[in-house]
Amino acid sequence: MKNIGLILFDIDGVIRSVENSYRLSLKKTVYKFSGWEPSFVDIDNAKNEGIWNNDWDLSLELIKRYKKKENSNLKIPQKNEIVKCFEKFYFGGDPNKDSNHWSGFIKNEELLVDKKFFEFLESNGIIWGFVSGAESASAKFVLEKRLGLKSPPLISMGDAPDKPNPEGFINLSKQLLSDKLGASNIPIAYVGDTIADINTVLNARKEVPSQKFISFGIAPPHLHLKSLLKERNAYEKNLINAGADLILNSINDLKNINLDLF
Repeated sequence: MKNIGLILFDIDGVIRSVENSYRLSLKKTVYKFSGWEPSFVDIDNAKNEGIWNNDWDLSLELIKRYKKKENSNLKIPQKNEIVKCFEKFYFGGDPNKDSNHWSGFIKNEELLVDKKFFEFLESNGIIWGFVSGAESASAKFVLEKRLGLKSPPLISMGDAPDKPNPEGFINLSKQLLSDKLGASNIPIAYVGDTIADINTVLNARKEVPSQKFISFGIAPPHLHLKSLLKERNAYEKNLINAGADLILNSINDLKNINLDLF
């Protein structure tokens, strides 16, 4: 079948739910160093600033903001202290060793999609891959061990500058299309749940203006509860205002997407 498009996916909040893993690790890390635990709303609001893609950096930033707000004598930790604490909560073991020995919050993650989803995309002429700010060990754990994908195309932490820098997104696109990007190529879409993800696509357009890029936004899983409809609507409005071309209710909406977009 002729390929009609390329879809690259963020992982956290798109492929897996992370409110009880990454976000919980963030909350507990901030509490460990400040005695204050941010809410999911606090984290969402910070993410909506469009620059906090790295949860270690955001943990440190929230501690600094708390200190300023409370005008306290709180000692600000070094980033390496943040990383060590965060990793202990998240992995609960050495991320470079067998995941069977991990006991951290990563074990709480719920999958939002299955292997058949990617098989469906392939059968409909859509190439796929992943661009994530997650650590390589974490990204490969969910993609390879839990989803059962074989050597999935992946850009993870350390492979490229953090989003919204589009370098990783553009480089993986080139790799998968085996060609220079431009008007003659199939459209390229990115699915993400934060403004940083939307900005990554906008920045890619600036780098390669002749290439068709599409931005799919989706609210993170914790906002899909009926009781949080108002908050979800506000979050999705922020994604649209940031430049998202289309909002997905579910990642599985891509099975029924209007292929004219591609």
